[in-house]
Amino acid sequence: MKVKFILPSLAEAKSPLWRPIKYSLFPPLGMATLAAYLDPGDEAILQDQHVEKIDLNDSPDLVVIQVYITNAGRAYELARHYRDQGAYIALGGLHVTSLPEEAALHGDSIFLGPGEVTFPQFLKDFRQGRPKKRYFSDQRSLAGIPPVRRDLIKRNRYLVPNSLVVTRGCPHHCDFCYKDAFFEGGKGFYVQQVDEALAEIDRLPGKHLYFLDDHLLGNARFATSLFEGMKGMNRVFQAASTVDAILRGDLIEKAAKAGLRSVFIGFETFSPQNLRDSNKKQNLKRDYQAAVNRLHDLGIMINGSFVFGLDDDDQDVFKRTVDWGVENALTTSTYHILTPYPGTALFKQMESQNRITTRNWSLYDTRHVVFKTAKLSASQLEEGYWWAYREFYKWSNILKASLKHEHVRHQLKHLAYTGGWKKFEGLWKLLINSGSLKYMLPVLEAILSKVPDIKQKQPDTASLQTV
Repeated sequence: MKVKFILPSLAEAKSPLWRPIKYSLFPPLGMATLAAYLDPGDEAILQDQHVEKIDLNDSPDLVVIQVYITNAGRAYELARHYRDQGAYIALGGLHVTSLPEEAALHGDSIFLGPGEVTFPQFLKDFRQGRPKKRYFSDQRSLAGIPPVRRDLIKRNRYLVPNSLVVTRGCPHHCDFCYKDAFFEGGKGFYVQQVDEALAEIDRLPGKHLYFLDDHLLGNARFATSLFEGMKGMNRVFQAASTVDAILRGDLIEKAAKAGLRSVFIGFETFSPQNLRDSNKKQNLKRDYQAAVNRLHDLGIMINGSFVFGLDDDDQDVFKRTVDWGVENALTTSTYHILTPYPGTALFKQMESQNRITTRNWSLYDTRHVVFKTAKLSASQLEEGYWWAYREFYKWSNILKASLKHEHVRHQLKHLAYTGGWKKFEGLWKLLINSGSLKYMLPVLEAILSKVPDIKQKQPDTASLQTV
């Protein structure tokens, strides 16, 4: 059986503002995971439209397409093409789970929720000639999942080929997050067996890892065992966490000893009212600056995530957010315009209030305003969003933030990482187009390497203060 897995490019990846390096970071790990359930005699190919042109001249028996909200139109076009050629179309992903009736018009079988249990059942049904129209994941487990089909991944086309996911979901329930919609009807957060996670890490070449988990520190017992097992592996890795997990106990110290050198944190907003309205309880009464200081003491760089357009935001929110990021030496900042994704509590609330202004899914890219705003106008929100990016990544602010670090080597690391990420688009394009992206991985590893003169401070358990 010939099986083709496709990740269509996101709409924003083809816009004039496209940053090629942003969409050349990680391979399509989810589909490489599903491909592991194929039989040894099956012929499989995986194509990612962000880094290659989709070959439309082939004749697969089965086409599996991953659908996100801003690639939905392109995904449905590809589905129609292969359907006309006689292929069977299977659609899954966040958008399919959120809007199954829409997706069902374009696929022969659709998958709701994670596919570790449903996809192998589908393959069995498909081979027997009786596939179902809809598969729903009500059983959730990562026990015994086969190794990811990394042989299908074109490693040289990605800056970070060693990406992996050892948990699913998140223990928190923020109203604007897709997670609850995707995992509805079953476990919303569960973990892989530690030995299997360590075996997957051991199979990966090189030194650098990137955990794509929503919250790697979400299960303290699992994370503790994982970090203990990673000692001595000589890895450097990047991951995501919450402010609460960083301030609680000594788990972040264990992560640092295992090789954590960069962390993504959803600060989102400084307004307690916004946090309450968004059900982001894990950030309430938490001292953001204490979390930042703790990470800096451990030599861990910070990518802070912020959302603009929550109802308590006013015209000062952009400057206050940028100034705080620079003053606290965030290595990078990721800004988003609040986006009510279908299936989320936020979408349902705004829909009931008649605040949704468009269902053009290609605009749901966190760069456009798609709802009726409160204190800010739509134009103020979009202009403020772009201003924040320009301001934070000005060379003067990059230099100012880097000099906030105590040690010269940390200052240089900050300068190299931030400047390299945002200020050399021409170089990134050259490296991508020439197939030389792989040569930048050793540079990334060097920047993430541990600075030996870090002072390891004891955890500050008294740092749970009001935002």
